[in-house]
Amino acid sequence: MKRLAHSAPLAIAAVAMAALILPATAGPRAVSKILGTVTAYSHDGNGSIRAPYRNTNVGYQVRLPHGTWVYCKTSCSETLRVNTIDVWAKVDNANPVGVGTLQQECGIAGCLHWEWGF
Repeated sequence: MKRLAHSAPLAIAAVAMAALILPATAGPRAVSKILGTVTAYSHDGNGSIRAPYRNTNVGYQVRLPHGTWVYCKTSCSETLRVNTIDVWAKVDNANPVGVGTLQQECGIAGCLHWEWGF
């Protein structure tokens, strides 16, 4: 009987703590209206593509042709180029690792190519 007397306050405290913990409120991301368009030009002769971009509370997004909004990595035009017109440009041996990722994007200074010859 003595054990029940000691466990009752613990049970009441556990119920009180559970009632005090509020559920996490994951509200929608703040999304602005479309700010404009970006144009991406292929590095492999596949033409160009234009798409709208917008700002969210965690970064810029660009819209792909099928309607999906993706976050911009290096720049919105580079993200658009890598995910659309040059998506399969640098795939070797049919290995899709790195397709549409940051590995495929050029840096802030553009795509720098180093060549050495005699």
